[in-house]
Amino acid sequence: MGFPTGDDLANAKMWMNGKIIPWADAKVHVLTHALHYGSGVFEGIRAYATEDGPAIFRLDDHMERFLLSGKVYGMEYPHTREELSEACKAVVRENGLASAYIRPIAYYGYGRLGVHPSGLPIEVAVGAWEWGSYLGDEALEKGVRVALSPWRRIPPDALPVSAKACGQYLSSILGTMSVKKNGFHEALFLDHNGNVSEGSGENIFIIKDNVILTPHTGSSILEGITRDSVMTIARDLGYEVREKTLVMGDVFGADEAFFTGTAAEVTPIREVEYRTIGSGEPGPVTREIQTVYLDAVRGRRPEYASWLTRVAPRTKTVEEAA
Repeated sequence: MGFPTGDDLANAKMWMNGKIIPWADAKVHVLTHALHYGSGVFEGIRAYATEDGPAIFRLDDHMERFLLSGKVYGMEYPHTREELSEACKAVVRENGLASAYIRPIAYYGYGRLGVHPSGLPIEVAVGAWEWGSYLGDEALEKGVRVALSPWRRIPPDALPVSAKACGQYLSSILGTMSVKKNGFHEALFLDHNGNVSEGSGENIFIIKDNVILTPHTGSSILEGITRDSVMTIARDLGYEVREKTLVMGDVFGADEAFFTGTAAEVTPIREVEYRTIGSGEPGPVTREIQTVYLDAVRGRRPEYASWLTRVAPRTKTVEEAA
């Protein structure tokens, strides 16, 4: 599934600058600052169907990072954290979605051009739609083929990698375009020192001798919320998890490997640079972590219930109830 179309589009809703509006009315001017300079920040959040209705996964943590990203780029949001969290619930509720991908975005708006954004309005919007497996329908089950991006990750002294900023994803676009034309599912990026960093929109983990390894923050990674969730789950399962510098030899010699991300969830990696990882099939550690994670986000693991924020059902208006 993707963006709403046809009759669904006619009924779809967005939250923009404090109001629920028709999806088709969520527009910006072509001279909007963010369109020219990438001066925006965003989040990717998922809501999952549970026995108690849709629930948003780690909403508080996503809102914390959304606020941090805006602060890094000098944005003073015209809405409180609570209002933004409610906006995320509202777009799921108003669109009648049982599960959804939620995209909050804040950006410097229309007023003038020029690199310095002082005085420009801060626009904030939130959309939600149904979105299946980010890397393809078979990705979660069979794993993906990965190739090295010819482009490096941005060094931490060039841009603040802790912020999830729009312009920073230009390197991801270049990397994925390069590898997909050669038939691969996803790109793997090295950092400015030539060490393993991350995918275009995912963190990477490898497994060697039942020890789970992942690049540390010095390797120009975004500290993913799914990454943190997986590290917690793995440790709860009794695995040793280490954050360290990884080189490509570590990846090629791994017993298993997988990507994590809000969109990608826990996606096994079966091949990197034409080299088979392990047996070429998703391994037992990957499968165990993936199973627990997918159970947790759907409310089937009470030990992780605090990660879920329930979306209350929509209340009918007086006119609708009549």
